[in-house]
Amino acid sequence: MLKTRSFVLMAAIALLTSCTNTPPLAQSVNPSAATASAQPLSYDTYGTVLKTYVNAKGLVDYPALQVNPQPLKTFIANLGAVSPSTYAAWSEPDKIAFLINAYNAITLESIIDQKPLKKSIKDIWGVWNSNKHTLLGEAKTLDNIEHQILRKQFDEPRIHAALVCAAMSCPPLLPEPYTGAKLNAQLDDRVRQWLSSTGLQIDRTQNKVKISAIFDWFGDDWQKQYSVEGKFAGNAKQRATLNFISRYVSAPDRDYLAQGQYKLSYLNYDWSLNRQ
Repeated sequence: MLKTRSFVLMAAIALLTSCTNTPPLAQSVNPSAATASAQPLSYDTYGTVLKTYVNAKGLVDYPALQVNPQPLKTFIANLGAVSPSTYAAWSEPDKIAFLINAYNAITLESIIDQKPLKKSIKDIWGVWNSNKHTLLGEAKTLDNIEHQILRKQFDEPRIHAALVCAAMSCPPLLPEPYTGAKLNAQLDDRVRQWLSSTGLQIDRTQNKVKISAIFDWFGDDWQKQYSVEGKFAGNAKQRATLNFISRYVSAPDRDYLAQGQYKLSYLNYDWSLNRQ
């Protein structure tokens, strides 16, 4: 009986000792593995593509890119490999940068996949709403990326200055990738470049102001942040977009736009390819 009790006591001591030596579950997790998914995607390959084939005006050397498409296609494959959980761990700026880069890179691929090159992206059947691409674990169209994710999930109308649909009247393509760390400055820069190229015309001699048709198509996106009464011309949507525009122009132009005594209209949209 004594031997039995001693055996039981020794077994209990051994069990308690082994428990105290076992690390808790939280300690057994590799810290680097827990934070790895929060790291933004590397855009080095895409940056080289943009630096090589996009000039300072945002125009693309499509024939040259068509000859050497593999780096772009490799980057798009890397985009498709990002899991929803990894994306969910990113900051909002990193998410927006990722989606803008995805949209623009897929657009470039859509153009160069056409042999011979089309004169306009509009000549590619289904380019926006039918052709699907792997992104965040699903098959998505360009319209899905723009309208169902970027416009729906983020209150950031400046994306319209960054998304480039490969047309001459689009905002100029930034010849570098967007990144979360630089996103705010990059978007402000793109707005200024867009307005000074294809987004805004002010003619004081004719008392006319013309703005990009993008402000017509997506004008509601500016109303939440830039709605204003008693200034600028046009309806509520137009006043909001003009209020937004006024923040990126010179002081004289800002004052002229604010007083509202001009005829406002939208610029004709040139859908020809934004090629060098």
